[in-house]
Amino acid sequence: MTEGIAPFANAELSEVVPGVLAYVQPDGSWMLNNTGAIVGRSGVVLIDTTSTEPRNRALLAAVDARAGGLPVRAAVNTHHHGDHTYGNWLLPPGIPIVAHHRCRDEVLRAGLVARALFPTADYGHVEVAPPTLTFERSLTLHVDETQVELRFVGPAHTLGDVIAWLPGQRVVFTGDLVFHGGHPFLAEGCLANFPSALERVRELDAQVLVPGHGPLAAPDVLQGMLDYAEWLTTLARDGFAAGREPLEAARRADLDRFATWSERERLVGNLARAYSELRGEPWGAPLDLPAVARDMMEFNGGPLRCLA
Repeated sequence: MTEGIAPFANAELSEVVPGVLAYVQPDGSWMLNNTGAIVGRSGVVLIDTTSTEPRNRALLAAVDARAGGLPVRAAVNTHHHGDHTYGNWLLPPGIPIVAHHRCRDEVLRAGLVARALFPTADYGHVEVAPPTLTFERSLTLHVDETQVELRFVGPAHTLGDVIAWLPGQRVVFTGDLVFHGGHPFLAEGCLANFPSALERVRELDAQVLVPGHGPLAAPDVLQGMLDYAEWLTTLARDGFAAGREPLEAARRADLDRFATWSERERLVGNLARAYSELRGEPWGAPLDLPAVARDMMEFNGGPLRCLA
């Protein structure tokens, strides 16, 4: 491990299969995301960074130790949110940072907005460092014999969602298509296309899913996400038809089997996205995110919980 960098006590870097690492940060709530690394003979490819300078330095130190000091030669951003991109600036200068072109656009548009939404996090120093290599539909990276297929599946969680599929290892990094144990968040994405994106992941027949948040998962976690999308769609149609605002519809909702999922305040943002689509607006049309955030906080009874 790099001298002077202490690991976070609850973060775990594990080998999913030989040469494929998953870095899981409990409890997976706001800004506590998962990342990964594919280790070859001469270098490493990272899948996402994380949210704060201390957490990113700990991530890079942990990967460095496990990879025996091999250099990071490339990185992938599965989408633009700060908990997956705020560490880009700490990567070795000049390496390619790969993402969908909409991800790059959104990184530049969003800037450091997450700092305003979660002001209590220990960010340290962070800079906006957008992806430098973008693609439209798919791109394949080769880490020696390991094939990493990057596939655009958005808009879903965001406009530029990409999954990283390792067919030889049957492992898929889903980004924030999957919040394992938490409500998904679609305010900057698309409810209408969310089920299709999940089905594309299910069609891979992976053995292990590395979700964007929460513990490692088996493919059956996808059915719960699909059930949520169906439930949310019905809830939105009923609330929209009754003339209820998203906050009121969320307050009236029977969460049923989803009551145990964390970050239930995301339901307000998800309904705001669904209402946009019910009004006939284009997929991913911009919402008034500060207003959505205020409604989520009101539903939550206070500031959003962030342990980063």
